[in-house]
Amino acid sequence: MEYKDYYKVLGVERKASQDEIKKAFRKLARRHHPDVNPGDKKAEMRFKEINEAYEVLSDPEKRHKYDTLGPNWQEQFGAPAGTGPFGRTSRGGSRGGGIPFDFDTDPTHFSDFFETLFGRAGSRTGRTSTTTTADQLRQRQGDNIEQPVEVSLQEAYSGGARKFVVQSPEVCGTCLGIGEVNGKTCPTCQGQGQTTRTKHIEVRIPPGVDNGSRVRVAGEGQPGIGGGPRGDLFLVISIRPDPNFERRGDDLVTEIPVDLTTAMLGGEAPVATPDGKRLLLTIPPETQNGQEFRLTGKGMPNLRSGLRGNLYARVRVMLPTRLTPHEKELFAELARGRGARS
Repeated sequence: MEYKDYYKVLGVERKASQDEIKKAFRKLARRHHPDVNPGDKKAEMRFKEINEAYEVLSDPEKRHKYDTLGPNWQEQFGAPAGTGPFGRTSRGGSRGGGIPFDFDTDPTHFSDFFETLFGRAGSRTGRTSTTTTADQLRQRQGDNIEQPVEVSLQEAYSGGARKFVVQSPEVCGTCLGIGEVNGKTCPTCQGQGQTTRTKHIEVRIPPGVDNGSRVRVAGEGQPGIGGGPRGDLFLVISIRPDPNFERRGDDLVTEIPVDLTTAMLGGEAPVATPDGKRLLLTIPPETQNGQEFRLTGKGMPNLRSGLRGNLYARVRVMLPTRLTPHEKELFAELARGRGARS
């Protein structure tokens, strides 16, 4: 059984990255797709060969096994001299000691070489019992797209809807995704097989998002191949720094100014929340500068549970300025009194 050089099939180097392999596959798949070449059996076989190569090289485990065995893969299985792999002499026959393997036509449409190395291949989701039909080979879901998005702390606190302008990739209407027209580079897409159009979308930002959170927008990714579904758009969230609040996971910390008399004698002080509301915090007598008070359940909502963290109000005692003569005398009297006590 002939060794298949999957790297040669896709036209990439053996050290090619996953991104390079993906780009090579997409370019070749568009060119040889059966929908673009109706009735061309040669193009259909080439398309299946491209799919098979991508099935292996895009899967790290399969690629490692393929690279490890290499062109001398038959020797790795210890096949007897003068026989085919696994001791086979022809399709359907076997010699004693050979490992049973059915080389008959199979609906997966993968080559004997592929199935010998990897067994009866299931779908790319890891299921081994599901075979791949011809229609599934023709169709592939489009790639996902990630786009960074910055939101305010207020949006992360309350959630809400945001309108975004995204560059939506579309299959080129001139070359139908092949990249060529009559053997020449498509003038519309410059051989890329895709064009982009500006699209306005409205996305719900769930309460509790944090730096690195991903918001999925279904069906707004790269277009599929052969009528396959589009990929998804993932908005990767970053939170804009807020001058009034410090975030610690689901908790928030804010600083509240408290005048000296309230800090010493007690009273109330307003505390703002990110959604614009104001709460009244009771300040006990002799509150110290930097002391924190917990407002339970007034922090950030947890993205998964919905439960809110706490809001911590840190006191910043405001010292009086521009004292009147009478106020100075009062402070002097206070100093004399405390000095006499000490």
